[in-house]
Amino acid sequence: MIQKITKKYHWIAAGLTFAILWASASTATKIGLNAAQPLSIAIVRFGVAALIMLAYSHLIRGNRLPEGKEWKQIAIYGLLNISIYLGCYVIAMQKVTAGIGALAVATNPVFISFISVFFLNKKLTLNVIIALCICSAGVVCAAWPWFNNTTVTTEGLMILLFSMLSYSLAAIYFSSSNWNNLDLFTINGWQTLIGGILLLPVACFYYNGSNNHFNLTFWGAVLWLAIPVSIFAVQLWLWLLKTNTIKAGMWLFLCPIFGFSIAALIMKDTISTYTIVGVLLVMIGLVLSQKTQKDHLESK
Repeated sequence: MIQKITKKYHWIAAGLTFAILWASASTATKIGLNAAQPLSIAIVRFGVAALIMLAYSHLIRGNRLPEGKEWKQIAIYGLLNISIYLGCYVIAMQKVTAGIGALAVATNPVFISFISVFFLNKKLTLNVIIALCICSAGVVCAAWPWFNNTTVTTEGLMILLFSMLSYSLAAIYFSSSNWNNLDLFTINGWQTLIGGILLLPVACFYYNGSNNHFNLTFWGAVLWLAIPVSIFAVQLWLWLLKTNTIKAGMWLFLCPIFGFSIAALIMKDTISTYTIVGVLLVMIGLVLSQKTQKDHLESK
């Protein structure tokens, strides 16, 4: 009985911590953008996170190195999940608010369900179509008041959408690839490092020294994104998925709420009626998406 209660509290603590850390990424990115160019933030973030994960994986845990085709799989995964997804995401954050960034990230499961139809031959259900439309409407609704003062731009939302599509492709590629029991820390560490290296030429091309100030603001944002978000939040998410795949997705419902709350508290983002309606629409879309995934898993 005590063990069951303890496990329940561990589950709740892990879920809440994940949702808060995951939702904080957009605000941390906005803070970092006050000190440096977006790709400068991204490159340093990836480098720090990769070195920590690889040192832990290979030096402390003694995991094996990737072999043969695993390097190709990691490179493709890193290109989609790091170079394109997070590279575009940090650029988009220049043109949207922290709350909108967090709200968009929360819609990832819906995009994954939709993209799976084309790449994994999943059945296109009415729930998935409706969920995608509702989530898209929710993001636009929440962003609507910001269009007037260019705090949120159409270009920013389009880049954000493109980054979400790349993340969905990365998730599908990861789940459909054979990793031969390669440790998750090893995969995440190397895909983060390789993805950062692939992004480096673009970052160098657009680099402007006068726009980059490696001060406390920069390092505070980068270290938060690298360690609590890129390492701890991802590992918590993987643990939640491993413990209960169906219920794990429920914690994503809290991400929009925490995302806007953190943005309002730190960035002074306004929470309006549009914001509330937008968040509710995204949560409804996530519920429909989760129902589709639950029905699929239970039918196996």
